[in-house]
Amino acid sequence: MEILGATLRICVDDLEASVAFYERLAGGHALRFERGGVSVAAIGCFLLMSGPEAEIEILRKVTATIAVKDVDEAQRVLTESGARVLAGPVATPVGRNLIALHPDGSVYEYADRGPAA
Repeated sequence: MEILGATLRICVDDLEASVAFYERLAGGHALRFERGGVSVAAIGCFLLMSGPEAEIEILRKVTATIAVKDVDEAQRVLTESGARVLAGPVATPVGRNLIALHPDGSVYEYADRGPAA
């Protein structure tokens, strides 16, 4: 499995104030989208999320997003290595993702930039 990078997931109360800070910090503009009632802003290696507490509570359990070349390959390697896929693979606005529970109890999202199914 080829890992291309990682994105830090940050749950915030005030998305607008946070976006301004992270745009300046990362030196770029936010890519914004909504998913499941959660507003998301991707800025450099930061993924800011804000929304209903019930949704944010779930999102806080995911440590980071790992960018991979191919989610299907990631699923195979993860399961062969003892991880358990909790959700996915599913289509996203920019590709596909899955959520996996590692044997040590950590939860990660794996995402590719492949064509959304």
